[in-house]
Amino acid sequence: MTDQPRYQVLARKYRPETFADLVGQDAMVRTLRNAFAADRIAQAFMMTGIRGTGKTTTARIIAKGMNCIGPDGTGGPTTDPCGTCEHCVAIMEGRHVDVMEMDAASRTGVGDIREIIDSVHYRAASARYKIYIIDEVHMLSKNAFNALLKTLEEPPEHVKFIFATTEIRQVPVTVLSRCQRFDLRRIEPETQIALLRKIATAEGAQISDDALALITRAAEGSARDAQSLLDQAISHGAGETSAAQVRAMLGLADRGRVLDLFDMILRGRAADALTELSGQYADGADPMAVLRDLAEVCHWVSVVKITPDAANDPTIGPDERARGQAMAEGLPMRVLSRMWQMLLKALEEVAMAPNAMMAAEMAVIRLTHVADLPSPDDLVRKLRDATPPPTGPAPRSAPTPPTGGPSARSVVSTGGAQTATALAPDALQHYARFEDVVQLIRHHRDVKLLVEVETGLQLVSYQPGRITVQPTADAAPDLVGRLGARLQLWTGNRWTITVVSDGGAPTIAQTRDAAETSLRDQASAHPLVQAVIAAFPKARITDIRTAASKAQEAEAEALPEVEDEWDPFEQD
Repeated sequence: MTDQPRYQVLARKYRPETFADLVGQDAMVRTLRNAFAADRIAQAFMMTGIRGTGKTTTARIIAKGMNCIGPDGTGGPTTDPCGTCEHCVAIMEGRHVDVMEMDAASRTGVGDIREIIDSVHYRAASARYKIYIIDEVHMLSKNAFNALLKTLEEPPEHVKFIFATTEIRQVPVTVLSRCQRFDLRRIEPETQIALLRKIATAEGAQISDDALALITRAAEGSARDAQSLLDQAISHGAGETSAAQVRAMLGLADRGRVLDLFDMILRGRAADALTELSGQYADGADPMAVLRDLAEVCHWVSVVKITPDAANDPTIGPDERARGQAMAEGLPMRVLSRMWQMLLKALEEVAMAPNAMMAAEMAVIRLTHVADLPSPDDLVRKLRDATPPPTGPAPRSAPTPPTGGPSARSVVSTGGAQTATALAPDALQHYARFEDVVQLIRHHRDVKLLVEVETGLQLVSYQPGRITVQPTADAAPDLVGRLGARLQLWTGNRWTITVVSDGGAPTIAQTRDAAETSLRDQASAHPLVQAVIAAFPKARITDIRTAASKAQEAEAEALPEVEDEWDPFEQD
């Protein structure tokens, strides 16, 4: 009785043996071929990329290429290892004495690295190079990396290092700088589908193109994941595998049904959406997977809306492509963005809920009720259209707070309430109003003085250089003296500030508060605002911006004009 050959999983059975077998990594293969041809083989290599793109496999192929001696035993380093010499066979079987593989995930300490450092000084036992392959190198401790640095910087000529990692950012820069780095790319969908079709044909398995597309999408660019899923799909289908069987295997809902559910939600058909969700759940779909599919559809439709060429994805069927393009044309971007945000929140809730299906149903109910909610712009437009125009005389506009005059140059100010010396009319012509004085304080950014003047002084009379005020009860005793001193400093002229006990007008702050109160009252009385309050009882007026205030803000934010100045280096 003969022994039956032992079954090998597809990911191992079809593991690449040479650089020609590597799929989707053309740039790396080209660089390595040129390096071997020019005899410029690096002392250390760093392979990085997502799981299943061939990092460890590439490391073994490089090790084979550096130690291959050819079928006749006379060959040199090559990017096309023969695969039959003693070194090639031993390396691929993982038993070569001079090619040592270490998993840094389980051997992270400095002691493990010291074993390597101590052994690098001994020449290879039988091969051309002694090669150390360290997988998941980012898992090494900080001390282990430090111990490795010196050896990486000046390794013996007979030693080569090949590192592999999925987390390149966790590898110290000092290590990266001593390695030739290769970033292995995700396998493109077209390439992945072709590879899976080739393997399925070699295995004599019948599997539909739609099923291969589903496997490719689920693998997310990983060749190993795709081959493992293909292996499972072939067993699931018992020789003939359809897309429906792959969906059931992956726990996915039919893509057309996902689009149906997406459409029901966007149309606000809550009852239909719940019925469809229950139907998918009864057919074996995982509630979390259904929400992920909805999020994926939302993302894809959004991308197609911005970049129409994205619809030409080979993993997307023609019917799904046509429906997605129609949705992209008809749905506003703000609706898709709102749907995306709510789906992300729903995924979090389902993951934490004790009953995933209940949480998914609540998420769908919320989505259907919010999907057709108008945007703020639409709401205002609807309210405006539904609100009759006001009758009667137009309300009087509220007085706007006084604005300052021209920006002050370093001019003048005085101290005290005594009589002043003769004033320079030209120097004070910019301060025709008390508001100009306030603007001068604001210009010099004396916030404390500005607040005290606006809240503590009631103006009785004003002319440039002469101010009569009535301080409030809580005004600082030295406020008048400090104001006079500042004005003299800033304007270069002494100012007379007289204090009286009555006759003062309201302070600037009181006037401003009164104006804001009046403006708020007018806004509250506006029919459009009243309609909003009626529709949303908890809404409140938080800010009022008038045309005058917008103009003032624009003026404040505008860059000052700079006069042309003579440049001594400018040639006539």
